[in-house]
Amino acid sequence: MTGLLFELSFLLAAPVWLLMILAPGRRLTDRIAASPLTVLPVLAVYLVLALPVLPELWAAVSSPDIDTFRELTALANGAGAIWAQVIAWDLLLGQWMYREGRRLGLSPFLMGPLLLLTILLSPFALPLFLLIRALRRTGKPVPDRPVRPLP
Repeated sequence: MTGLLFELSFLLAAPVWLLMILAPGRRLTDRIAASPLTVLPVLAVYLVLALPVLPELWAAVSSPDIDTFRELTALANGAGAIWAQVIAWDLLLGQWMYREGRRLGLSPFLMGPLLLLTILLSPFALPLFLLIRALRRTGKPVPDRPVRPLP
């Protein structure tokens, strides 16, 4: 069951990633990317995985040290919970980058690979995006693009 939940955590996020990468600028994509609720299904998986190992999880986060963290990740549910948390965080980060890229008028041909890198290695993608964002802001101004409010 834990293996299935591990896989499910990414499968629940994948449609949002696919829309942002393959259908940028579409009304549906923009609406979905604007919603923080996209991570709720992934967080539900996180809770299912985390609750059985809550004492170990609490020990690892309340007084962190490498051995306690190693013990948590040695548990299938512990590793799965951390994976689901990473998937949820990366998705929120990707949604922000997508919206910020749209606001700045960055090309989908730039943002697509950058979002793919965010899925795989977000700690590398975020600084790269922030650099691109800073360079874009110092270049010629782009008219503000309206950001659609949530329904």
